[in-house]
Amino acid sequence: MIMNIFYPKIQGLVIATAGCILVIGALFTDVFVLADEMKESSVTEIMQELILLVVASLFICRAGKDKARRPALILMAGFFIVLLIREMDFAFDILSHGSWLWFSLTVSVYAVYQAVRHGQQTLAALADFMSRPSWGMMCAGILTVLIFSRFFGMNELWRHIAGEDYPRVAKNLAEEGTELFGYMLCLLSTHDYLREVSADG
Repeated sequence: MIMNIFYPKIQGLVIATAGCILVIGALFTDVFVLADEMKESSVTEIMQELILLVVASLFICRAGKDKARRPALILMAGFFIVLLIREMDFAFDILSHGSWLWFSLTVSVYAVYQAVRHGQQTLAALADFMSRPSWGMMCAGILTVLIFSRFFGMNELWRHIAGEDYPRVAKNLAEEGTELFGYMLCLLSTHDYLREVSADG
């Protein structure tokens, strides 16, 4: 009985630890191996995009199997697809500068339409998600990405700390590393949530 309680928690801790090690590993690889300045081709940036792709794919795959939660899962997948498109704006600029916005709007409109069309179903599924422990980690990840990393990476803050000629790579490392950690929290939350949902049947 006791092991039934401890084992899932220990397993979750091991998985979360592995996620943290991957984040730190990406940063160390960029700094010590590639001598990168956190450009679009950095390991850190690529890992951000891969995590977003995996999270969106997990939600989409589950949506195909779970009719009751499908609208909410599509909404959540759409949110992470929009983040992925924004992260890859440099690729969309090959088509036309700023074209990422139109792709994001298309995905957003479709996801929101599905959510609104099945309003009660969507609200019920979101309420279920919010009642689970994984919701807290998802919120922490999203807040880290959308708020904390943005303020932490403000030029004004770094100029005040290190002067006008501060090393740009230090700011980029801090900002992109924090952002990657936030995305990792989202991935861990998604893994835990979908595992719980699968266990519920």
